[in-house]
Amino acid sequence: MNDESTFISHLVELRSRLIRIFSVLVLGFLPCAYFARDLYTILAQPLLEKLPLGGQMIATAVTTPFFIPMQVALMTAFLITLPHTLYQIWAFVAPGLYSHEKRLFLPLVIVSSLLFFIGMAFAYLVALPLVFEFIVYFAPEGVAVMTDIGEYLGFVLTMFLTFGITFEVPVFVIVLVRTEVISLAKMKKVRPYVLVGAFVIGAIFTPPDVISQFMLAVPLYLLYELGIFLAGLTSKPANPVSDQQMVDSVNNPAMSNKDE
Repeated sequence: MNDESTFISHLVELRSRLIRIFSVLVLGFLPCAYFARDLYTILAQPLLEKLPLGGQMIATAVTTPFFIPMQVALMTAFLITLPHTLYQIWAFVAPGLYSHEKRLFLPLVIVSSLLFFIGMAFAYLVALPLVFEFIVYFAPEGVAVMTDIGEYLGFVLTMFLTFGITFEVPVFVIVLVRTEVISLAKMKKVRPYVLVGAFVIGAIFTPPDVISQFMLAVPLYLLYELGIFLAGLTSKPANPVSDQQMVDSVNNPAMSNKDE
């Protein structure tokens, strides 16, 4: 009966946390919905700046001029309220964690969130302008580049997600090393395979142009190296002095007795 009541109390708390997350998300969505058209214009700026003079975007469905900006507003509200969402998740999970798990979990959540935002910013400010400039430049003569707003949103969200996850690589490396799933020495040993895999991933998850592939592959590998460096700093190296003292104590018991 005690276990059942504990389970029910956890469900009640989970329900309360989800209601808070949803309520704050709705409150954040309302002002974003008011500026939905402006938000979409900002999101479309990397492409609009690269279109030829007189170029524009189009809507091929009846409802897309309304629903696509609303989707952008919802995405913006989600990003704005993400700190509150992460806090609610932390408040629900934290009581069940050990102290050492709390010390590892909370910094990783904060750092991973920041890295994801940095990845999105890198995609918006660096990758997307270069990709669109490359695509518009190679458009054949007489071809008007007019992208559907729904297709554009899907493409941009894919790029945001791809670069956001890519920038999480240091966190993945640190977690794998700290949990002893893979040793730091093994991480260093597979560097050549990671380099090749980075370019394979760049070829799969980016448009079929060399620039975007390099824009994903190079940061991915550099972030892997950063993860190895940080994992080496945060790992717990063995104490060579203590190990040597232990060996001396085993080989020479008289020395141990002398110390006593």
